[in-house]
Amino acid sequence: MIDTGDGRPVAVEAGALAGRQFRYFDFMMAAFVTILLLSNIIGAGKRSVIDLPFIGPWPFGAGILFFPVSYVLGDVLTEVYGYAYARRCVWAGFGALLFMVFMSVVVVALPPDAGWTGQAAYEAVFGQAWRIALASILAFWAGEFANSFVLARMKIMTQGKHLWTRTIGSTIVGEGVDSLIFYPVAFLYAEGWTGAQVGQVLLTQWVLKVTWEVVLTPVTYAVVGFLKRREGVDVYDTGTNFSPFRTRV
Repeated sequence: MIDTGDGRPVAVEAGALAGRQFRYFDFMMAAFVTILLLSNIIGAGKRSVIDLPFIGPWPFGAGILFFPVSYVLGDVLTEVYGYAYARRCVWAGFGALLFMVFMSVVVVALPPDAGWTGQAAYEAVFGQAWRIALASILAFWAGEFANSFVLARMKIMTQGKHLWTRTIGSTIVGEGVDSLIFYPVAFLYAEGWTGAQVGQVLLTQWVLKVTWEVVLTPVTYAVVGFLKRREGVDVYDTGTNFSPFRTRV
């Protein structure tokens, strides 16, 4: 592992990290995938509402409570380990999401025992419509790659300074792409949704997700600083192949 010997990270090009083992990368990947799956199981299909002063009732998706944390982790992964390692996490999450959707369909379709009365409730929770499943997969894939790409490029532009500008800037782009794909695909013309409601929820989700990133900026700084010191590197994606269709680092 590259290290100065005094705990300070060394700036390196991403290409110099091929084949290296990191202390905390596996834990970060596990956290990233876990939050992604939970956000899609718990919050993707539920529309909640809050009463805003001077505005009145305003709907929002329940997944806002913790889904943005996956973008914070995506920022940390790209900032500390580089785009190629973050790309592996995105593909791991993509595969896990596909498997979750497939198994949800299989388990919901299994014939229930005659004495079990929870099938309707089980279908309501886990039987996501195909549109929601498709929207989740497409939005996650496009949004996360946009987020990582923007952060990696901004890090080079800012010469590694002003971390907050690239974490917030990348989230504005990534969450924007995510929201623009997910809500129209999942809910436009769906039963119980109007075009105005889809637009309201889309805008609200985007604003709240970016706000979450701003609020969690001190946490992002702390986690990034800790990982860079412990891993001993500060990765810059100069010469990186930014194609999303690779899994190698």
